[in-house]
Amino acid sequence: MNKLQLSIIACLIVACKSVSAQEVNLTPNNLVPNQVYMSIEKSDGKQTVKVIKDSTLQAVDEATFVRIKNIDFKDGIIEVNVLSRLHKKARPSDRGFIGIAYRINEDNSKFECMYIRPTNGRADDQVRRNHSIQYFSFPDFKFPRLRKESPEMYESYADMGLNEWIRIKIEVKGKQAKLFLNDNKQPSLVVNDLKLGENVSGALGLFVDVGTEGYFKDLKITKW
Repeated sequence: MNKLQLSIIACLIVACKSVSAQEVNLTPNNLVPNQVYMSIEKSDGKQTVKVIKDSTLQAVDEATFVRIKNIDFKDGIIEVNVLSRLHKKARPSDRGFIGIAYRINEDNSKFECMYIRPTNGRADDQVRRNHSIQYFSFPDFKFPRLRKESPEMYESYADMGLNEWIRIKIEVKGKQAKLFLNDNKQPSLVVNDLKLGENVSGALGLFVDVGTEGYFKDLKITKW
């Protein structure tokens, strides 16, 4: 094997390492609750983060997440297993909202987010089914505005339900984000115009909204 071949192999090894998935440690010293209640539980022998929105906050699509410390994410892949339940004070209109906030700035005043509404995935009402997955951008582009100004563009359908583990994968590159569920090879939602633009980076957050008892485990990130 000549020097050129060895050099190419070495470069390939470095490239593979640079995009390898990093498992994120979901322990209390690595997590900061923001307008949510957080606790650590065990599920199948693994560390699980339980998150419930602060009940005094009535507005929706707010900065209600557990922020992960020491992560600066711009482009790459976010993978996490989530399970959603309706807690005992949930209203009939609550949907089990759970997902991931990303590119969160330092004071939590700006971020992108994709979340799911598990109760909608198997509803008999087709309109509800069409609203199973949601993108929004905080603070200016919450779901009511996006739904009014660009109907159907930032929401979509996917099969899902309450009380079951769902694998969420979000691929982010520049101004585009794609959300995949479970082992599906095709994305369930594609957003081509992330509202904060392509030159931003920031933290990740475990997001829930009103009426949700959310569980998160097996968080991994791959940076590009």
